[in-house]
Amino acid sequence: MNLHELLIHPGTSLPFSRELSTQRLSFPAVLSYPETPLGEGEIENSAGVLTLRGHIRALMHCRCDRCAREFDRRVEIPLEVPLAAELQDEENPDYFLLEGDELDLDDVLETSFILNTDSLFLCRDDCKGLCPRCGADLNEGPCGCKPEKDPRLAVLEQLLDNKE
Repeated sequence: MNLHELLIHPGTSLPFSRELSTQRLSFPAVLSYPETPLGEGEIENSAGVLTLRGHIRALMHCRCDRCAREFDRRVEIPLEVPLAAELQDEENPDYFLLEGDELDLDDVLETSFILNTDSLFLCRDDCKGLCPRCGADLNEGPCGCKPEKDPRLAVLEQLLDNKE
């Protein structure tokens, strides 16, 4: 995206709307994107400081990391990304660099999406997952497995058995 006109006219902005390629947006729990992720917003030049503001919207078809149930998740990620023509502070790489007057908008949007997406995909916040022994879905109720006994207490249990 060429930002030449924006760079020479402080106080102006340039709108953008871009569909994101899902090739870089692969997560183990995301099975597909029923709708192409879309980044929208504008790049502002405020007194020579460039800032990309907007949002990314996506619909993801996922598999729960705890119970393996499939579900759809709609996300909207807000964006406020500072842009710079050159590296000012090597200690603070929180901005994206321009290449001359050009901005790789795809890279900015894809990186922002990846960094702001949860690493754990759950069908619901209180998902109980699967029983580690029988594989029953604990969201549907308790399974028939007896609670495991703590092996550290086995000696005490033997003492109780001897008294009987």
